[in-house]
Amino acid sequence: MANPVNVAIAGATGAVGVEMLLTLEKRNFPVKNLKLLASARSVGKTFQFHGETIAVEEMTEDSFKGVDIALFSAGASISKQFRAAVTAAGAVMIDNSSAFRMEDDVPLVVPEVNAADVFLHKGVIANPNCTTAIMCAPVWPLHKAKGLRRMVVSTYQAASGGGAKAMNELMEQTRAILDGKPAEVKVMAQQIAFNLFPHIDVFQPNGYTKEEMKMVNETRKIMHLPNVKISCTSVRVPVMRAHSESINLEFENEITPEEARAILAAAPGVQLRDDPENKIYPMPMEATGMYDVLVGRIRQDISRDDKRGLDIFVSGDQLLKGAALNAVQIAEVLVNGK
Repeated sequence: MANPVNVAIAGATGAVGVEMLLTLEKRNFPVKNLKLLASARSVGKTFQFHGETIAVEEMTEDSFKGVDIALFSAGASISKQFRAAVTAAGAVMIDNSSAFRMEDDVPLVVPEVNAADVFLHKGVIANPNCTTAIMCAPVWPLHKAKGLRRMVVSTYQAASGGGAKAMNELMEQTRAILDGKPAEVKVMAQQIAFNLFPHIDVFQPNGYTKEEMKMVNETRKIMHLPNVKISCTSVRVPVMRAHSESINLEFENEITPEEARAILAAAPGVQLRDDPENKIYPMPMEATGMYDVLVGRIRQDISRDDKRGLDIFVSGDQLLKGAALNAVQIAEVLVNGK
């Protein structure tokens, strides 16, 4: 077992920060000392970790002395603000924000795909966007076997992607409508209760949103496929915390659904849910709270004249594989040296 290390969680009171704490405990990560860091207004809040009560401290430039690994989920601006303090203290920042993902000297890692990139870090390792991480787990083993050429993705993203306030808004709007009251829109772009909308993050000059371009650019970097063709449409749906994705794949070589099932059944971080006749397929309700990404609805793309196309559907927990779990897995690679 790896030697225990000193860990800090920055943004410890947020939805992802809480899941980071729970994931460290559930996976028996070798923690020697644990710091829970947040803004001044959260100071004094307490959390349990392996039976010990730990109080939240205000995050300052001096918070990282003696820390080996700092798990950050406090937003891009905070990550940028504290980067120098973390690295100067000799700690490694594993950052869940978009702040550093596309920087050339910052590894962007999904451990099932490119764990070796962890060791190229210069003090910072980036966690990918939630939809990218969830997608990579099932698509990477298929790519290794058949060579990915093109991918078209439609995402169905849960309220949790907008944070705890967005999750609360979904519940509040649902209650209001069921009580015959108007739904108030405060956090999200549109009403989310009993609705969906194709607008996550800001629109770019090319007509795609920033969220959609994250999928394009991050996938290319993680998979080391700078020229792979990718198109994405991101949709917010009235689901609490698990994202789903409809993925159309084109490969260099022919692939059958039977081959795909065999590949995915042996892939780490993935579970098959592919028995439609018995109503078994990926659903966000089932994926919630699960570490693995669920994959199913595996079928040949009938719009093609060859067998190089495949359609799949996946569901994964946005707060786990899409955020906290992936960050802890990166930390596990660091401490285990592989």
